[in-house]
This record gives sequence, C-alpha cells and structure tokens, in this order.
Amino acid sequence: MRYSFLFAAASLSGLLAAPLPARAQRAANPTQPWGSWFIGTLQLPGSEEHRWGGFFEFQARTNAVFRQYFYNELKGGLSYDINKNFVVLLGGGRYATRDYQDWGAGPLNVEKRLWGQLTLTQYASRLKLEHRYRVEQRWFSYRADSTGQRNRLRYRINAFLPLNHSALGPKTVFLSVYDEIFLNPRGPVFERNRVYAGAGYQLTRGLTLQAGWVLQANYNLPTIKQGQFVPQNTSAKNNVVLALSYRLARRNATAPAPERLPSQQD
Repeated sequence: MRYSFLFAAASLSGLLAAPLPARAQRAANPTQPWGSWFIGTLQLPGSEEHRWGGFFEFQARTNAVFRQYFYNELKGGLSYDINKNFVVLLGGGRYATRDYQDWGAGPLNVEKRLWGQLTLTQYASRLKLEHRYRVEQRWFSYRADSTGQRNRLRYRINAFLPLNHSALGPKTVFLSVYDEIFLNPRGPVFERNRVYAGAGYQLTRGLTLQAGWVLQANYNLPTIKQGQFVPQNTSAKNNVVLALSYRLARRNATAPAPERLPSQQD
C-alpha cells in the first residue's frame, strides 16, 4: 500500500508539473492536434549467465491520431549486463521526418544518431524504478543539402507498478509513468521534456502490450528576426502511444528468467 501511494503521488506531481513551462510563457505556436506513436520492439535481454544482449525497434508517428503519417525511426543496439541492476548499451539509429501533405517529395530531414547509455534499476517489493542516462551524437541531413551536428544529454526516470501480482511477469497488468529531460550543451540547454503515463499487460514471458499518453514539449531560444526580438516559446504536443514488445528467450539458459521491466527504448 505504501508503494502504491508513492507511485500515485509521483505520477500526479509529474503530470501537474509538466505543463508549467508552457503556462509560464506565452506560446508562439498554435495548439497542435493530438498525434499518435506506434512502437514495435524486439529484445534479446542479457542476464548473469549471458551478459550480452541487444534490441531492434521500429517506430512510426502521425501528426493526427492514426493518420497523417510523417515520421519514422529505425534503431538498434548492443547491451551488456554488468549485473542485474546495471546495464550499459551502445545504440544507433536513423530518424526521418517528412511533410505528410507532400509525402512524395522525400524527407525534410534525415537524422543519424549514435548513443551510449547506462540504466540503473531498483526493485522494491512492488514498485520498480528505472534511471536511464544517455549521451547522444546526432548528424542531420536536410532536403536543401545542408547538414548539421549536435550533441545531447538525456535522463529518464521510469516507474512501474504491477497491479495483480507483486512482480512483473506473465498475465500481469501494470501501470507505468516516466519523465525525461533533454539537455543540449549548445542551447537551449533545456531542450525538451517528455512525460508519459500508461498501462500495460504482459501476456507471456516475452510478449507485452502497452497503451498510454505522452506529452512532448520543445523549448526554443529567444532570437532576433528581421530586427525584431522573438521571445522564447514552447511547442507542446499530446500523443496516443501504442507499443508492442517481444522479448526473446535463450534456449540454453539454465537459470530461471529474472524479472524484467517493460521499458520503452525511446
């Protein structure tokens, strides 16, 4: 009961705090329609027996709910389990953005990304916490033949609360919330904030379904355009998230599979 209360309190405080930056400043962008994210992930987790693992993921996003497809991600990575609480990962991916109104014109921007990551997990009797630290290198290619390069730091805290069992496993219903901040050394330092809340069901030891809501807010630096000062503005968008993940099992494993957190890779 104590962990359930803490989980609810943390969730409520995160959801109330997320829109504050947007309310504190007058948004320069009009209200955006709800969008949708579709995420499919294939994982090979590491363990104390087999420390090497990896993942492969495809993600698609739409500007409106279930329509106006404009964005996709294709990424993968190689992981190593230091122990059951610490995992390091090296990942890379391709991220393409198009104009949904002119799909045939090709991508507006293609980003290639490489990152290093450390994940720390904490298992209580019921509440599960994950801390994820990531350093990204990003290379951009724009339709106008220009290019760019930026680095970014990310931190995410993700909480899971199984409802009908004390641990996450087959036939378990769970709640999940996370908050992630994106920091850019070149500015704006506080580049993005992402808040998620959802529910999931682990059907089998390998297959998990999740559905939820994510609010992604981007923050732009103040600029001077055509001799006029343009103040800092915030662009925020709500999205429906549908995620399907499948975790592969090792045939030659002798120890029972440990509890796994159904974390989203992005």
